[in-house]
Amino acid sequence: TASSSLASLPSSLSCALSMAGAASEASPKAFPLHEITFQPNSRAVSAAAPAGSHGEGGKSSNGGHAVRSIVVKALCLLGGALLLRKLTKATTRWDHARIVAQALCGEKSSREQAACDPMTYFNLRLLTCPATILSDGSRVLYFEQAFWRTPERPYRQRFYKVRPCPKEMKCDAEVAVFAVRDIEEYRNFCDRPKSQRPQPEEVVGDIAEHLTTIYLSHCERGRRCLYEGSTPPGGFPNSWNGASFCTSELSIYGNGEIHCWDRGYGDDGNQVWGVKQGPYEFKPATSSGSFVDLELSLQSVKKLDANATSLAS
Repeated sequence: TASSSLASLPSSLSCALSMAGAASEASPKAFPLHEITFQPNSRAVSAAAPAGSHGEGGKSSNGGHAVRSIVVKALCLLGGALLLRKLTKATTRWDHARIVAQALCGEKSSREQAACDPMTYFNLRLLTCPATILSDGSRVLYFEQAFWRTPERPYRQRFYKVRPCPKEMKCDAEVAVFAVRDIEEYRNFCDRPKSQRPQPEEVVGDIAEHLTTIYLSHCERGRRCLYEGSTPPGGFPNSWNGASFCTSELSIYGNGEIHCWDRGYGDDGNQVWGVKQGPYEFKPATSSGSFVDLELSLQSVKKLDANATSLAS
């Protein structure tokens, strides 16, 4: 029946300091430190004993060289620590939110998955695009879900609010899902020219009730995913098709592909909607520049991680 079909659909979705300047001003080849000795109480500068000499001048020069080496290493460590702190605390929090928002945008479909297992998965179309940016920097995206053959008639419309996770949480970005106050006004929002869409200031007032939030973490190096996460344990309240709560899992990949697995459960813990076999796999419908940019963003994050790991060690 139509009700049982819809029940299987997803619900949401090396040193940090450069010594180049110093090297250019006083190159060791042009002005070797170990060959100059400053004599006390004298304005004259004389050549020191050769490197193999056992005189006091040679010992003093070698000692000065060692001190300079220690100072340079200390400066490198200090600069590295400051850079690591900047990378891990200041820069990457908003970079994660930006990359997640970019990965969610665009047209995606489950065409390949539906062709392989048509008894379990529908051929669905997801379309997401930027709607506005809030005063706190959060990115608001508009989202539609429809059957591929009838994209003009979406059966689900949502707002996504993407921002960094709260500092006290062990995650990188959160995707909060909200209802749309007037779905007719926003139907086919992303397909319309910007001049014919609700304007950014209108979007803020049309963000309705909060439905769920997914907390994402950057995948460890070596894994295929870019980000992955889920709703908290216990999910969020949901009353559709006899459910009492719902859960969502989301994985984002560097090529713009996303996997989402949404399920609803009754009071007895039995699943009452959503597929049971595994997540929906949505792949970019067409190649576009946005996913090229996403790959570049992924490379940037990997470089940040590599630098942070190198500095930490």
